[in-house]
Order: sequence, then C-alpha cells, then structure tokens
Amino acid sequence: MKEIEWKIKIQLNILAFLLATAGTLCFPQILNLKENSLGFTNSIFSIFVWLLCFYAVKISLETIDLGDKRAWRIAALLAGLFTAAMLFGVRLDSVENVNFKDVGLWVSLPVLTCLFTVLVRKFWNFLGGMEEKRAALAAGGIGARAPRFKGKTADLLTFLFLLLCWLPVLLAVYPGFFVYDAQEEYIQVASRAFTTHHPLLHVLLLGGIICAVHKATDSYNLGIACYILFQMLLVSGSFTFLLSYLRRKRVSGILRLISMLYFGLFPVIVMFTLCSAKDALFTAALLVLLVCLLEMNQDSDAFFASKGWIAVSGVSAVMMMLFRNNGRYAFILLIPFLAAYQKRYRKRAILWAVLAILGCLLINGGLKLALQADDSENQEILTVPIQQLARTYKYEPQVFTEEDVDTLHEILPEEALVLYNARLSDPVKYRFVNEAFSADKWKYVKLWVKIGLKKPLSYLNAWLMTSYGFWYPDTVINVYAGNSVFTFTYEDSSYFGYEVELPGVRDSKIPWLDELYRRLSLEIEQEKVPILSMLFSPGGLFWLFAFVFSYMLYRRKYHIIMPCLMVLAVWATVILGPTYLPRYVLILWFALPLFAAVLLEEERFEKVV
Repeated sequence: MKEIEWKIKIQLNILAFLLATAGTLCFPQILNLKENSLGFTNSIFSIFVWLLCFYAVKISLETIDLGDKRAWRIAALLAGLFTAAMLFGVRLDSVENVNFKDVGLWVSLPVLTCLFTVLVRKFWNFLGGMEEKRAALAAGGIGARAPRFKGKTADLLTFLFLLLCWLPVLLAVYPGFFVYDAQEEYIQVASRAFTTHHPLLHVLLLGGIICAVHKATDSYNLGIACYILFQMLLVSGSFTFLLSYLRRKRVSGILRLISMLYFGLFPVIVMFTLCSAKDALFTAALLVLLVCLLEMNQDSDAFFASKGWIAVSGVSAVMMMLFRNNGRYAFILLIPFLAAYQKRYRKRAILWAVLAILGCLLINGGLKLALQADDSENQEILTVPIQQLARTYKYEPQVFTEEDVDTLHEILPEEALVLYNARLSDPVKYRFVNEAFSADKWKYVKLWVKIGLKKPLSYLNAWLMTSYGFWYPDTVINVYAGNSVFTFTYEDSSYFGYEVELPGVRDSKIPWLDELYRRLSLEIEQEKVPILSMLFSPGGLFWLFAFVFSYMLYRRKYHIIMPCLMVLAVWATVILGPTYLPRYVLILWFALPLFAAVLLEEERFEKVV
C-alpha cells in the first residue's frame, strides 16, 4: 500500500514539475511587456514564479478530488475563459490587435488553462473547508452574534451613516459631478425638445429638479446639488436595504460593518453616488432586484406569499429597465432561466416578469407620447457594426469596391471614418447619417455582411477593442485620451468624468478633498498599487463574479446563481456598447458585499425546501 502511495506521490510531483515549468514559460504571453523586453525572462523573478507555481500545483493535486469530473469541467471552463481573456487582452492593450496566427497564443492557451484549472479546484476545496468549519461552530452553539441594534433603528443608523460619509465629498466637489451627457439631458427639459437618446424618466428627473430649483433660487449649482442629494437618498436606501437583508440573514457583524464602510468610503461608490449620470439610479434599482431574486429563489413559498417582496421586486425591476435600455434586454435574458428553475411557481414567476416588462413599456411609451420625443436615432444599437466597418475601412481598404465605398459614405462620411478610435466608437458614431440608414436599411446591412465575410477577424478585433476593458483585468481606462471637455483635457486616465458641465460651475468647499477625487478620476496612481488596483478594475471584478458563479454552479447552489445570472446578463449587454467605462458595470461594485457574503457565509443562504 505504501509503495502504491509513493508511486502516486512521485507521479503527482512529476506532473506538478511539468505543469509549473510549462506555465512559467508561458507566463510572458499574459504579461504586458514591451516588445523584446527581458523583464520576466532574464530575471530571477521567473524563478520565484516557478517555485510558487510548483508548490501551489503540488499541494493542490495532493488535496483535491482528482476523480470529480464535473468539478474539473466547470473549473476548466472558467480557467480557459480567463486564460483567453488574458492572452487576448494583453495583445489588444499593447498593439490594438489579436494576431490569430500567433503560435505562442495557441500554445499558451492550453498550458495556462491547465495550470489555472488546478488552482481553481484548490481554492474551491479551501472554500468548502471553511464552510464545514463554520457549520461545526454553528452546531456547537457558536455563531454570529445578535446585532446590537435591531430592526428600524439599525436601518435608520445605516442610512444616516452613509449620507454623513458622502456629504463632505459633495461639499468638496460642489455642486457634484454634473457629467456624462448631463448638459444634454438638462437642455432637453429646458428647451422642451425631447429625444429617446437618453432614458426619458432620468431626463425628467434631472432636468426637472434643476429647472425647478433654478426658477426658485436663480442658481444652477443649487439645482444640480439638489438632484445629487435626491440621488444620494435613493442610493443610500438601496444600500440600507441590502445591509438590512444581510442582518436578517445573520451574516457576521464584521462583514456587515466592512460592507457599510465600503459603501460609505470606497471612492468608486462615492464618485458615482455623487454623479448625475443615470448609472447610479439604474444600479441602485438593480441591486435591490438582485436581493429580491436571491430571496425569491431561496424561499419561494414565503416570497410569493408576501405582497411586500412582490411589490419591491416589481418596482425595482421596472425602475432598472426605465433607467437604462440594456437593463430591459438583460431582464429578458433572465426570464428563461427563472422559468426553468421556478418549477413550482413557474406561472407566477413568468407573470411577475411579464408584468414588470409591460409596466416599463407602458411608462416609457406614455412618456414618449406625452413629450413627443424624437426616436429616429439608430446609432446606439449599431455601435458594433459602425466600428467594424470603420476599422476595416482604415486597415483593410482594399476589400471595398468603389461601389462599396460610395454606399459606406452615405451613412459614414469620410470625415467620420478618419476619426476612427479603436477604443471608443463615439467619434465615428456621432456622425452616422440616420436619415440615409432609415431610408434603406437592408442596403447597408448587406454591405456590413459582405465586408464581414471578407474580413471576419477585422470585425472581431473591432468588437474586442471596445469591450476588452470589461474582461481584461490589467486594462488602464483611458478611452478619452486627448479629448478636451469643459475644464480639462483627458491625459493619463479617463477612469471617471471629473467635470461640472455648464450651466454648473465647480465651487469646492473642501479643496484638498476635491483634489483627491480629481487625482483618482484622471490619474493612474491607484492603478500602480498591486492588489488594490484590482478593486478599481472592471475586468478584475468581473472575474471575481465569474468565480462566484462557477463555484455556486459547482456546488449546485442554483438559487444563488439567479442573481449572478442577472449581473452577467447586464455585463453581456454592455460589451456590445460604445466603449468600456466603469460606469457601465457599476453593479460589479454595488453588489460586491452581497456576493462576498454569499461566498464567505454560504450557509446563511441555504435553499428553503
């Protein structure tokens, strides 16, 4: 018996040696090194990487269940997608192109996938061990302490604490971050000329509050600040709702305290809470919906018997869809999975979802009719095709015949095409000729298909370039580099739109704090700090959520998967958008405490049978 165990141990050591060696040799393929750089290969650092890999793989192989095929398949899928993201992302970030003929890419893909698969399995094993220990403590009478404050008192204190954390920053950046199409939305209300380019409900809220306060006080700044205060109340309410839910689930007080401090102080949360863009209200509604989905699938009997839960979930779903169109698409994507899981309450779940969609359509349609809003624009839903045609025209012009060029110029004039920016579709998209496209849509669809069949990899690279920041963790968000706005020009970073668009004017009451947020928004200091930088990375947080999803899939915790699916559905809609910015995936930050609680205290969210 000992001889067999010894042979198995030797075999595992040999496997660990080979995998660690191959992985170390392939690591430069996922590092953003300058061309011909010896920073990794000609460095003792590579030895430390090999030792770490060998030790991690050896320990993993010795402690995990090698015969669990289902776990290996799920882990391999996650690891393979992550490896592909790293291999593609480093090339897109450095040369704006993935060369699919690169042998190093295709050799590294299976090698690094195998390495990361083993590490994923080991971490799953570690999390499973943590759950067993917590279950043993609970069985022995040791569990989460009873909260010091209960019910409404705790909720009120949480709500006020968050507002108190944000108020000094509001004073510092007074009247708030009035940016990301804010001026355009305000002008729609001021001029009574509405379009569906932006969600009409948000246009009315933003412009209506500013106009009303300006009329009463003759101050645009005060009007902007009043809107920001209104938004702060709603966002604080959504965070309080989540923390109250975690308290009722008896999630540990330490985790809830960390979550509350995170909501109150973490810069990304604060930035967007004080930003006039629709993203904060959309994400606040989405966060409430995620909690409702978790409760719906954890305890379906109680949920569908509760008018309160049904009302809150329905209102949050409608509001989420009204504040961003992609929310509607993501919600529709969720319905088949919800219907498949909710076998006992399938009809009620489908009815709930359909009524929410109808409510959104009726409200939006009513606003459009009442405001006589223009809906002739097409470029928002054609962002990807526009970029694909523009990129191919720039780099592969020979595939266009003279007739093709004439057809292309009808919808994208030459002055638009020369502005092609691989990371941002706006320069070309804003010059799209909607009238020509609407007159003969099939003519231009045929052109797009024709060119795509000739240069499919050019089309693929065009799409990857506007989306890779959402899935490549090492991305530096700088899509607006060189663009001048009202008060500055983007240089090192365009992480956040630190701006007050007219008619507002920056009037800081706490200049040093204002400067801190300016640096966080427009410089890359936080991205130079190892580990901490990943908390600011959309791509980094995405893979954290993907890990939670795959782990819950492996554990067959399908009731927890539903809110994960909603987050992934929102993410899937934004990768078809004009560029990658943190504001489009703000839910990755807002929902982080919820999924941290689910991952670290899984037993609190067991399915009620």
